[in-house]
Amino acid sequence: MKLKKINEKLQEGLIENGLTEANALQQETFSTIKSGADCLIISEKGSGKTTTIVLNVIQQLARETEESPRALIIVEDKAKVLEMEDLFEKYGKYTDLQVFGVHDKGDMEYDKNYISTGVDVLIGTATKLNDMFTTAGFNVNRLKMFIVDDPDPMLRLRNETKIMRISNSINKTQRIVFADRITDRIEILVDKMLIEPFVFEMDEEEEYEEDDIEDEEESDEDDLEDENENLEEK
Repeated sequence: MKLKKINEKLQEGLIENGLTEANALQQETFSTIKSGADCLIISEKGSGKTTTIVLNVIQQLARETEESPRALIIVEDKAKVLEMEDLFEKYGKYTDLQVFGVHDKGDMEYDKNYISTGVDVLIGTATKLNDMFTTAGFNVNRLKMFIVDDPDPMLRLRNETKIMRISNSINKTQRIVFADRITDRIEILVDKMLIEPFVFEMDEEEEYEEDDIEDEEESDEDDLEDENENLEEK
């Protein structure tokens, strides 16, 4: 995958799984996320947001491992936790990162004990993570990335307080919000959480239209070349 100064172990995992070209979202956001700045990234479903989250977390953390979580990712539900765990396993295959996911249907004591043994990346639902942070008091002093993936369904379930409680327990870290679209609730959350964020709004339709224009221009140029060749032959 052609991204500036991408980690070699991450690159190896991506290529092994057929990801040899970065899409528009990944190209546009990679350098800014790598810089450590807060970001709001708006891009439609199916545009590769989950993959973008996973590869950027691996990029940031792959060089070292620690016992305390260094990336915390809040997702909607158990299905999303399992999906993201699977991507970390595939793309982070050649790193030593320890990734663990928790969800509302998991066993609280087992989850807390496992995390206490040391994980680098912790993925979970807002409710489960809020309960765990409230009761267990995990060390978040080494946290480098705090990511909320698709907050819209979580906010519609009135989970803003839980998300903010977790965020407020973290002193200093990079905060990133990925969303399919911007809503009033998301704007309020972003205003409370992020500090002077970079905002990316990916417009797939515009990109498509630009590609069509380029294709038409190339087609016109080809037709003109053919006409010139015919004239020369005559």
